[in-house]
Amino acid sequence: MATTLKTVNLQLPAKTEDLAKLELGNVVYLTGRIYTAREGVYKRAVEDSFGLPAAPEELGFANFHCSPAATLNPDGSATVGAVTATASFRFAKWLDGWFKLSRCNLILGKGGMSSEIYKKHFVPNNAIYLTTVGYGTGALLGRGIRKVAATHWVNELGLAQAIWVLDVENFGPFLVDSDLAGNSLFERENAKIAPNIDKLYAGTKPATMRRYGETDDKTEEVI
Repeated sequence: MATTLKTVNLQLPAKTEDLAKLELGNVVYLTGRIYTAREGVYKRAVEDSFGLPAAPEELGFANFHCSPAATLNPDGSATVGAVTATASFRFAKWLDGWFKLSRCNLILGKGGMSSEIYKKHFVPNNAIYLTTVGYGTGALLGRGIRKVAATHWVNELGLAQAIWVLDVENFGPFLVDSDLAGNSLFERENAKIAPNIDKLYAGTKPATMRRYGETDDKTEEVI
């Protein structure tokens, strides 16, 4: 029997009471302001103590872990046609400092984090995590970008790692992976899948090449 997912249109900046209504697995579309910031920004802002290049009120309170397909135009304007999410587990070590600087209550990315991280870092900041719905959605998300409001640290970090402040409309879809209690959608669903996952991979050999963070334990790789 097919299940109909609940769809929510969320206005940014998001209010805590609106985030509290979101449930794991809800489909979310965003309207308002977001900004890109990935590991180069986190390291520069938190680890290297540069802070943020603009006030949170200017940047927005929704941070997307992604690489934009971005162009700086001759007239000084900027264009972002697509945004491809990057894996968020790599950001955990900076989260304490990041939340203090950014005051974000929404983080977007790919793959989610563990409920342990959500409860340690997200819950005290009334923040939740939204995940992309799969690979190949960069151009789809790009349709929701209405304007590049500002750019920061392009010279210091390059186009892919710089901060791109974006005004968006019906930007999505994303899935709610964590709630204000710190529960994890991926962990919940993985618990249903993991007991039988070994049967699917029976007889296969370990990967010859892999990306950082990948594992031969397929129950971990699902997350």
